[in-house]
Parts: sequence; C-alpha cells; structure tokens
Amino acid sequence: MTFDANTGLARSFVDEWARAGVTDACVAPGSRSTPLALALAGDERIRVHVQLDERSASFFALGLAKATGRPAVVLCTSGTAAAEFHAAVLEAHHARVPLIVCTADRPFELRDTGAGQTIDQVGLYGGAVRWAVDVAAPGAGDDPTVARSWRATAARAVATALGRPAGPVHLNLAFREPLVPTGDAPLVVDGRAGSEPWVRAVTGPVAPSDRVIAEVASRARGARRGLVVAGWGAGVRAETVERLAARLGWPVLADPIANARAGAHTISTYEPLARAGFLETVGRPDLVLRFGAALTSKVLTGWLDPSVPQVVVDPDGAWLDPHRATHEVMVADPERFAVALARACESVAARAWLDAWCDADAVARAAVDDLLDSWEEPFEGRVARDVLDALPDGGNLVVASSMPVRDVEAFARPRAGVRVLANRGVNGIDGFVSTALGVAAARSGPTVALTGDLGFLHDTNGLLGVADRGLDATIVVVDNGGGGIFSFLPQADHGAHFEELFATAQPVDLDALAAVHRVPATHVDKASELAPALRASLDAGGVRLLIVTTDRTDNVARHRAVWDAVAHALRA
Repeated sequence: MTFDANTGLARSFVDEWARAGVTDACVAPGSRSTPLALALAGDERIRVHVQLDERSASFFALGLAKATGRPAVVLCTSGTAAAEFHAAVLEAHHARVPLIVCTADRPFELRDTGAGQTIDQVGLYGGAVRWAVDVAAPGAGDDPTVARSWRATAARAVATALGRPAGPVHLNLAFREPLVPTGDAPLVVDGRAGSEPWVRAVTGPVAPSDRVIAEVASRARGARRGLVVAGWGAGVRAETVERLAARLGWPVLADPIANARAGAHTISTYEPLARAGFLETVGRPDLVLRFGAALTSKVLTGWLDPSVPQVVVDPDGAWLDPHRATHEVMVADPERFAVALARACESVAARAWLDAWCDADAVARAAVDDLLDSWEEPFEGRVARDVLDALPDGGNLVVASSMPVRDVEAFARPRAGVRVLANRGVNGIDGFVSTALGVAAARSGPTVALTGDLGFLHDTNGLLGVADRGLDATIVVVDNGGGGIFSFLPQADHGAHFEELFATAQPVDLDALAAVHRVPATHVDKASELAPALRASLDAGGVRLLIVTTDRTDNVARHRAVWDAVAHALRA
C-alpha cells in the first residue's frame, strides 16, 4: 500500500504540538514547507499567523512565546528564508524563550548539488538552540516505526523548548515532491489515549535546600547595608520581593523589566540618584542579593563592582555576570528562594541604611516629577514615565532597546499591575514591531509598545497586513530624527561623521508609512496630551501609532537638567 508520508509526518507533528499545549504558529509563505503549513492550517487547535517576511514571523513568534510562556512554532521554506530566523533564534536563546523553529529543506539527494533555494541548513543556528535535528524526508515506503519517531520527535521538541533552560529548538524538515496531499492515506500512528502527548517531560522548579537558605540568611542578618537587586529575568513576584525586603530591612533596586518595581522598599530613582552623586555619600553595600540579570544602568552596575559581595539567584545557574563581580550563584527557583529566605529572616530593627535610601528616593522622585511636569515640550524621559503610568491594569508595555529601555528605568514610577517586556537577551532593536505585535496576539491584556524612530523603521515589515489581523496594539514612536543613544556616547564628539555614521537620521515620513499599512497615526505635540491620547488609542482598538517628536540635542540637555535638579534637591 502506498502512503502519503509527507502529510502523515506533518499531521503527526501538529497533533503532538497541540496535545502538548502549543496554541500558535507563525508561517512565512513558501513552497517546500507546504506539507507542514497545510497541517497547521488544518488543525483548529492552533492559530496560524501568516507573515510575509521571515524575520518578522520569527520575532512575532518570539513575542507570542514571551507573553504566554508556551512554545510558538515558526515555519519557513528552505534557503535564505531559514537564515532570516537567526536573529530571533539568538534572542530566544539568550532570553530563554521557548520556540519551535521549523525550516523546510530539500532531501539529501538535492543537497550540495546546485539545486535552487538550497543551502546547508543542518546546524544552521549553531549553539543557539537547545536541540537540533535533521528530520529525514519521509517516503511512501515508511512504516509505523518511522511514524512513531515523528511523534516522539515532535513531543521532544516541545519538552526541550520548555526545559531548563527554556529556549529554541530547531527542526530541519526535508520534504520530497509532491508537496501537496496525494490523495493516498497519510501514514499516521495514533497518538496516546486521552489526548496525551507521546512523551511528557515533567520538570518542576528547583527548590533551594534548607542548608543554603540557612547560610544566606545568616549572612543577610549580619549585613548592615544590604541591597535586593532585580534585573531582567528576575523570576520573582513584586510582592515576594517586597516581603523579603521588609524582613531584611533592605532597599530594592528593581529595573522595570524585572516586573518587581513596586512596594514601599522600592527605590525607583536609583539612576537619577547615581547621576546626582548619592552613591558616593551613602556608602557601598556589604551584601547584594540579585535576582535575574544586572540592572540596565551602567552607573549602578559599575558601582556594584567585585569589591561588593554579591549573590545571584538563577534557576538555571546562568552566569549573568558581565562585570565579573558575582561571588556566588545560587541555582534555585527565584520565587521559592525569596519566599524561603523571607521566612528564615527575622525582621530587622536597624533602619538607618534603608531610611537613607528611602529619604533620598522621596526627594529625588519629587524633583524628577516636578521638573518633568513643568515641561510641555515633549521629553523622552517623561514619555517613558507617562506611558507606563497611563497603561490600564493588566496591560503590557513592550520596550525597545537603546534609549527607551533606559528611560523607563530612569524615570518610571513604581507600578504594579502592568507587565514590562523587552528583548534583553541580546539587547538588539531587531524585530521590535513584530515582537510587540506577537505580545498583542497573545490576548493577554492591552499592549503598548515604546520605541524610537530607528527601532520602528528597522522592522516596518512587521506591519504588513496588520490592519486585517484583528490585533490591538498602540505603538508609541519617539521620533528624534535618528539614534538618540549615540548623543550620550563618546561618538557624539566626532562631529564630522557623527550624523552620517551614528545618528543616521532617516528621511521617512512616518505618517505616510503608517498610511501605506492602513495604520492610523496621531501626533502628540504636548507632553500633557500623551496619556489621554494613549488611553483613547487603546479604547479605539486596532493597531495605531502615536508619534512624539523630540530633539536629540535638547534631549541630552534635559537629561542632564534632571540629574542637576536631583543633586540640588539632595543638598537642600
């Protein structure tokens, strides 16, 4: 009997993914991927998102996976299409985001023969994937033993993507023609009873040992000046961080992208305080407990140098230590670690260190907000603060790398009830629009994206067809006519080539560009108008653009004016 093996393999993979909880797939159109594309489209358990551009498709899948915590499938045809996935694969690898990356390929007899649209795709992503497998082209003579391997491979892909650490897996799938269903019966082995996946890998959080908790608690009780630091990927709830800080009597320095910047012990102005000289007067901590990566702030990470004892808690034992300052890495689930440590520590009576931080934070917060509120001309720091403030509870703020993520860190007030997401695995601006739209597609609350003009222009292909996709997202574009971050860097002093090589202003009419994609665009000319415009945009629904025009030179001056205002307020 002759079987339709291509269809059998494709349906087996899709069925296994759906059984394992996969709900979304992003497909970039192509011919060689036809069997799997048709199988995905034919399974109502999985939503299919079609993206013309492979890079946009991969970052859209990344956003979906970030928002849901579930692996998203992304599929392309063979050749350079597979190379377009690489940037998102790298981000998923470093950010520990689960992705199932499927690249269609030619069968072995067409490889290295000059066949069209054929490159060496085996091991294409190198060490940036948790697992890579070259799936042999199915054939009409395959038997049930081979069909069972398809189910096992698909199940393993999900389990590995969700493993410890989570991340991307690469399935390179060879298909022979005919690529469309032949009319023969597909070669399929029935799945497990009860809609169970073929293999279920069970992993749980790594609980800290009683001995480790006792040792850290003893050191914490002996510390007179301790800090809790939460960076990207902290993996611990804001209320848990607050409870731990209250027991220890320590201030909390939490980057907004840690989603732990809330509570009475939170110091939201640590960046302005550092710029205003507060760190030199308060003294260095004698113990730092850090959850997740280092803070975005270079000033703070430079201050927390190797002379400061630092303990990093990470569930995968990752070495998040670019400054080689960490003394110990605790391999444990951060939430469980923080809960256990809070229980092991008695409330601290001495509060001089904590009070010094909290008093300075109150002074700095008032100075920052008073100055920002006095400016009606849009300022990028106020845009960052006001966007986060204006988001309704349950919303998502997706922040671009470069200046937006730094401005949110420096100026945002403590805020509970909103999730802040960013591509901080590799810190690139690649695929930002698509990532934000992928977050929006997860239907996990109102979604706002904050980016600069170059970050927006870098991924305008992500807007292709967006008006017809039923997505709701507002993209706030700070248009400062180029790469604003370079105005803060030494490159700004090389005036002869600064604009050409670094600022790279682009002569693109953002309104006209939005109109091409049928995306409504609104200009915000006054700072006080941003929050109402943002709320109105979210109420209207759909994908919309809010454009806030600023000046790069003025932006640098205003940042410095804020630091000066904080320094003056601290001296008063």
